[in-house]
Amino acid sequence: MYRLLIRPLLFLFPAESAHHIAMGCLKIARFIPGMRAMIRLRYCRKSKQLERELFGIRFPNPVGIAAGLDKNGEYYNDLANFGFGFIEIGALTPKPQNGNPTPRCFRLPKDRALVNRMGMNNHGATAALKNLKKHNPRIIVGANIAKNSTTGNGAAYKDYCRSLSLLYDFVDFFVLNVSCPNVSGLQQLQDNEMLSQIIDSVVEVRRYNEHSRPILLKISPDITHQQLDSIIHLCLINGIDGIVATNTTRSREGLKSAEKAIAAAGEGGLSGAPLFEKSLETVKYIHQKSNGLLPVIACGGIMTPAQASQMLDAGASLVEVYTGFIYNGPGFAKRIVKYLKKQTKR
Repeated sequence: MYRLLIRPLLFLFPAESAHHIAMGCLKIARFIPGMRAMIRLRYCRKSKQLERELFGIRFPNPVGIAAGLDKNGEYYNDLANFGFGFIEIGALTPKPQNGNPTPRCFRLPKDRALVNRMGMNNHGATAALKNLKKHNPRIIVGANIAKNSTTGNGAAYKDYCRSLSLLYDFVDFFVLNVSCPNVSGLQQLQDNEMLSQIIDSVVEVRRYNEHSRPILLKISPDITHQQLDSIIHLCLINGIDGIVATNTTRSREGLKSAEKAIAAAGEGGLSGAPLFEKSLETVKYIHQKSNGLLPVIACGGIMTPAQASQMLDAGASLVEVYTGFIYNGPGFAKRIVKYLKKQTKR
């Protein structure tokens, strides 16, 4: 029904408008008696076999939603009804920011891909905190945090510390976003000196809290192995708990879409099917290079249950989906869980 009716209707609208329509429908469902229970009954599948403990957190299944779908922490409980094991909200910056001018999100259906140059539009970490206080999460929540666009790279560590301090007692883990290709200069934060400053600062903030929250690093798929080696080394010696691999890519290699459609989408980050092999290779590399000591959340191009399984076989501990959810619909997590359950039995 989703692929034959709902998706074609949503795809008649610009990508960002379709997103708002879909989220609006989730909000309306809150006020229809029994609707949330019906959604859970349809899409949630519990499996003891797929439960796993990571970072001291018990995940009911390894399938999560990547940052970007619930930017402001408004829909995590609604999305939990579709069978996900966890959700990453954000990216969140200390101050609200509008992001880049519209249009800023585009579909490439022939490639089962999206291109976005959103520019980390969000209401700010304080607004997300209010939502988390008001609506107690019924799902494991991670906060993806980043610096404001107006903050210089030399002072970026202060922004990460502010958001981390604000949200510390209200989420389960943090992801430091230093790799979004849609914010000018952000990817430069992956350079050794700046990244060391950010990591040292947030780990220091963590030391002053009663509970130790996991802190992960989200990396670009476009960095070299030499850069990746440096990042892995930093993570292992400086107290970072894991890596999210990967963010969107600037590459347009091998796309099937018409040149006109690719040009119209501009220079934003590409997600979806074309990213899978790049992300899979990165996951394998991190797992092997760290001798399995650095947990990886695989994110990037997972469009089928078999691809989720490939990521886990490559060394990932958990997987995240976003574009795959857009193209496959609300039953995607259920399909992945069902597939992984069968694989586990085998």
